[in-house]
Amino acid sequence: MTDEVERDQGAVSKFVESFAAQLVEAGMQRMPARVFAALLSSDEGAMSSGELGAQLQISPAAVSGAVRYLAQTHMVSREREPGSRRERYRVQGNQWYEALTNREAVLKRWEVALREGVASLGAETPAGLRMAETLAFFEFVDGEIAAMMERWRVHRETRFGGAT
Repeated sequence: MTDEVERDQGAVSKFVESFAAQLVEAGMQRMPARVFAALLSSDEGAMSSGELGAQLQISPAAVSGAVRYLAQTHMVSREREPGSRRERYRVQGNQWYEALTNREAVLKRWEVALREGVASLGAETPAGLRMAETLAFFEFVDGEIAAMMERWRVHRETRFGGAT
């Protein structure tokens, strides 16, 4: 890796493990958290499977599983190295936006299921009222996320321009 020549590799490793631990505490699986933190901390924002394996001291299979999870959650993307069959994995500047937008689709599915639950349980029953309150919460959060994401786009453009 050439992007961290001037850095204290021990300090980088400590940051990666510390940030990964925070992600794990928030619910992310351990290996994807470590891979994500390593990618996030690299200047290029991209690394090969071999580079990730060497930095994190993990197997190619562990890298592959972690990247699969991170790609499914839109936190990293895969790209081919020009003229090679090797892939590089990249974290984008907008990964949090993409991840949250992906969660927005999950909220929509939950709302549909909760509406069905309210109808099935009866809106006036204790369980139906609890379900209706949960539905109202998710509808509120969904609206707030949409408004917040629009404010973020404006803020990001003002602060960082078109950088990704």
